[in-house]
Amino acid sequence: MNTKPAIYSYFSSLTRKKLGLFIASFLVFIATLTILVYEGTKKTVALSVDGEKMIVKTHAETIGDMLKDLNVVVDEDDFISHSLNTAVKNKLNVVWEPAKKVTIQDGDHEEDVYTTAKTVKEFMESQRLNIDDHDKLNYSLEDPIYENLKLVIDRAFPLVLVNGKQKEKVWSTSTTVADFLEQQGITLGKMDRVEPDLDKNVEPNGEIKIVRVEKVTDVVEEPIDYTIVTRKDANLAKGTEKLVQQGKEGLLKKEYEVTKENGKEVTRKLIAETKVRESESKIVAVGTKELVAQVSRGKTVAASSAAPSGGKEMYMNATAYTAYCNGCSGVTATGINLRANPNLKVIAVDPRVIPLGTKVWVEGYGYAVAGDTGGAIKGNRIDIFVASKEEAYRFGRKQVKIRILN
Repeated sequence: MNTKPAIYSYFSSLTRKKLGLFIASFLVFIATLTILVYEGTKKTVALSVDGEKMIVKTHAETIGDMLKDLNVVVDEDDFISHSLNTAVKNKLNVVWEPAKKVTIQDGDHEEDVYTTAKTVKEFMESQRLNIDDHDKLNYSLEDPIYENLKLVIDRAFPLVLVNGKQKEKVWSTSTTVADFLEQQGITLGKMDRVEPDLDKNVEPNGEIKIVRVEKVTDVVEEPIDYTIVTRKDANLAKGTEKLVQQGKEGLLKKEYEVTKENGKEVTRKLIAETKVRESESKIVAVGTKELVAQVSRGKTVAASSAAPSGGKEMYMNATAYTAYCNGCSGVTATGINLRANPNLKVIAVDPRVIPLGTKVWVEGYGYAVAGDTGGAIKGNRIDIFVASKEEAYRFGRKQVKIRILN
């Protein structure tokens, strides 16, 4: 039996397998070597994208090619630390910051801006946007910038605020009166009112007037006048008066509801009235007794110019006066109302010489009563009451004889 072909076939098959394995291994080696060589020839670049750092290995010749390989599109507003034409070198540091869209609303003007500023303050400075102390910005200057940020600037305008009695110039960014009051920290009372109305728009250089309204209770005490009651008294000489009871005023308490605007009273309404004390009438006795002179034998006659037979005789310097002379009240020192009784016979005396109330007879005048005094009537001098100035002028000044009858 011939076994040679079988053995030959076996070894021939084994050789082909080894050869195929060798070739496959060689190809893998070549591929691996190629990859190692390819990777080994790449340049290492440190790339910072919007604050995030990464390491990039690249065969790109320029920074522009490298970013293109990374599918990065650089816009004109973006920040790139190197020109896109800069050659890529090993260990190169590249910083790329994409611009963010920011909308600016400044009053009625609105605009979209792309920026690489980090904070609102940097952005405002880059755009040369000035903010006054009274202007209002919807973000803090320290806040960071992010994509699609909207900055709203409310420009302040001046106006006049009249708050009660206080008037001042203020600045506002409000649109309505209600917004303005809230911005100023002003609260209204239940009865306060504001001009213009709360829903009206605030106008530059306008005036907002707040009227402070309050209602208070005012208690007032008012006197109640007393009445004067006169009573006839037959024991008093006609024309004389005597106080019987002193009058006293009563007291009335009134409560008012007072409405004030800015501290000034505008209305007053009586809401309660209470009588605290009753008044007491003044009572005056009025004399009705006719004056008469006593003569001998107990017979009374009307006063006349005839000289009586008795009594102390004296001589006096006499003048005349009326109830309407300068400085005269018309009521004598003893209470006789001369204006009401112009026909009475009364003389003014010095009480140290002739006591008041003394009945006398005066030469050329008749019977009278010493019922008055005078600042110029001193010593042996008397002033005779007459009804008119003409009589006083006719009487003049003379020396007369008198008699003291009691």
